[in-house]
Amino acid sequence: MRIVVAGATGNLGTALLRALAGTGHEVVGVARRLPPDSAEPYDRVTWHALDLAGEDAAVRLGRVAAGAEVLVNLVWGFQPSRRVDYLERVGVGGVRAVLAAATTAGVPHVVQLSSVGAYSPGAYGIRVDESWPTSGAVDFAYSIHKAAAERLLDGAERAAPRDGDRLTVTRIRPGLVLQRAAGSALLRYGAPVWFPGGLLRLAAVLPLDRRLTIPVVHADDVADALVRVIEQRAGGAFNLATEPPVTQDLLSRVLGARRLHVPSTVLRSVVAAAWRARLQPLDPGWVDLAFAVPLLDTARARTVLEWRPRYTAWEAVADAVAGIAGAEGTASPALRPRSVPAEIARAVRAGLPGDRHLT
Repeated sequence: MRIVVAGATGNLGTALLRALAGTGHEVVGVARRLPPDSAEPYDRVTWHALDLAGEDAAVRLGRVAAGAEVLVNLVWGFQPSRRVDYLERVGVGGVRAVLAAATTAGVPHVVQLSSVGAYSPGAYGIRVDESWPTSGAVDFAYSIHKAAAERLLDGAERAAPRDGDRLTVTRIRPGLVLQRAAGSALLRYGAPVWFPGGLLRLAAVLPLDRRLTIPVVHADDVADALVRVIEQRAGGAFNLATEPPVTQDLLSRVLGARRLHVPSTVLRSVVAAAWRARLQPLDPGWVDLAFAVPLLDTARARTVLEWRPRYTAWEAVADAVAGIAGAEGTASPALRPRSVPAEIARAVRAGLPGDRHLT
């Protein structure tokens, strides 16, 4: 099977390449910044440099996807958080380009990374299945763009059959996706450039709202589900999460820190003030999202795909914490290991992560 993976160098893309290694499939990787093709798991992939936010992305991707049985889109932008126009070109325009490329190239199966953040509000702390509405959880670019992408997928599913065979569209809706190798990337997305990840191990207090309840899943478990979707050509939506949900108590036990209840409104105000002052890159909308998303009923993935997560929530969080504390990464530019001096130098040269065009 010829599999084209857009976003193959990121958090999930790297995990998917690991899962596909040794399967015998031909894997074609698409990324804005290419990794060294001598480093695992990027060494058994045919690479194409392509930015899905580019004006010619659909045409170029269509050429790359010619002859493919499936086109997987894992591309999404988290920074620069103040360049919402660019994030929309990546997250919504990129999906539009993928669907157009699939049509041009005659690809019969498109797999799109969606998110728990696409779900509508009203079920915080309650498990919802894939029938729950997807109008976005909060007034926040990430959630709005995920909902807009879902509408594009709706349109593709309603389109007239091609040569008597309707396009199969699959939507993967995971909780927060974690793994050790993404530790440096998580730091770049959400921590000040001067913050060393090792300080996380020294945290004595965890200031969070005790109501926090969010679904998480390990990247390797999502990759396992993706392989099953690809090989079965399974269409429709699939929720992916492990148990138990992440709470303040679970986080405090992983970190070995004492719990301190801070209402989400206070936490948001602090994050928003620091974001406006450019002291840290995390958009306060992430706080809103953390206290709005539902939990996920994964019965469909377990039944249709026979999928079972190997990592518990505790293990997934502990793996991510170890990666953050150790500033771990891979040879991929998107997951490159982080150092404070290098981040400061990059900020001086190209601007802060929330402002610069390319991160």
